[in-house]
Amino acid sequence: MTTAEMGSVVLTLCILLAALHIFGYLFEKMRQPKLIGEIVAGIVLGPFILGKFAPEFSAKLFGVTVNGSNKMEVVLNFMYWIGLILLMFASGSEARKLVAKENRKETAWILGIGTPLPFLLVLFLGMSTTLLPLDAITGAAGKTTSALLVLAIAVSVTSIPVISRIFYDLGIIHTRFASLILGSAVLEDIILWGVLAVASGLTSTVHLTQDAMVSDITSHVFANFFYMAVGLTIAPKILKYIHDLPFNFLIRTSPVAYVLLILFTYTSVAAAFEINLIFASFIAGFGVIGGVGGSERERFSAPLESITEVAFALFVPIYFAIVGYKLNLGRDFSFTMLMIFFVGSSFLSILSVGLAAKLAGFKGLDIVNFAITTNARGGPGIVL
Repeated sequence: MTTAEMGSVVLTLCILLAALHIFGYLFEKMRQPKLIGEIVAGIVLGPFILGKFAPEFSAKLFGVTVNGSNKMEVVLNFMYWIGLILLMFASGSEARKLVAKENRKETAWILGIGTPLPFLLVLFLGMSTTLLPLDAITGAAGKTTSALLVLAIAVSVTSIPVISRIFYDLGIIHTRFASLILGSAVLEDIILWGVLAVASGLTSTVHLTQDAMVSDITSHVFANFFYMAVGLTIAPKILKYIHDLPFNFLIRTSPVAYVLLILFTYTSVAAAFEINLIFASFIAGFGVIGGVGGSERERFSAPLESITEVAFALFVPIYFAIVGYKLNLGRDFSFTMLMIFFVGSSFLSILSVGLAAKLAGFKGLDIVNFAITTNARGGPGIVL
């Protein structure tokens, strides 16, 4: 990359960074999460708004084509993933008592009713009636089964990155409420992302037998659960032993680099075994602080704070901006379909989680809080 190309990239980052924090500040003043402002900034600077009036400038913000290669796109894609990984890592390091003993009853009710009930209802409606517009959301491969699975996932899933960021913005990431929601979401999403892998596989496979589907789902779920179990129990003990080794100079010379090394090791191992990087980075943060007991939290509080400040100043806002930029709100966007999905999926999710919270022993406003919080949507919802 030449000096001129680097200068263009840095200037683009300056514009993006200023816009993201301005929009985030404005939405914060309106008592809304900053991440909404960052997503809106991505929409405004993208093809849907700015692209209508200044298409070249809008395109340049998110992609500088030089000698046939899109340098800015490569840079932003890297920052997108670093932002997501750091967001989940910071959330994991702040989570308290994830899937702890006092949360197991509530987690079991949410996973037993709150997640499967809307999922199964959508599957039932899709297979037994014509109420769902599957043809309208089926892709070029023409696999209606894949579309139905994605729709069922989108109704059931809770977005860990989105809800983690909201908890951060509200300053409640360390509470039992946040740990209960995140713990349930992690376990829930392990299963749902396994189903999503099958849905994706169906679009590229001519025929997939029932046994193959079961095997695919089982392998994905088992791999993620095994990784999570090791990451929450065995790995923290190994890390604690490594922390205290006499020849471990990195922990003394640069604690920030040492913590980042742990994060990148967790995610590298996960990528090698096709484990979802969202879970891997979240569990890495939990592992750094000593696992369930959190015995190493005080030791690494300073480097974790430094990493979090940089992440939320640069990488995390860019992640949410790119999410906004990628939203297709152009000619093919159906506002009617959006509202039908929004109202229907929210009704099913809130009703099922509200019922689970009530059966778990919560009352009044607590039930409402759980039902609304778990309605935060992730990737599948945004895809639809």
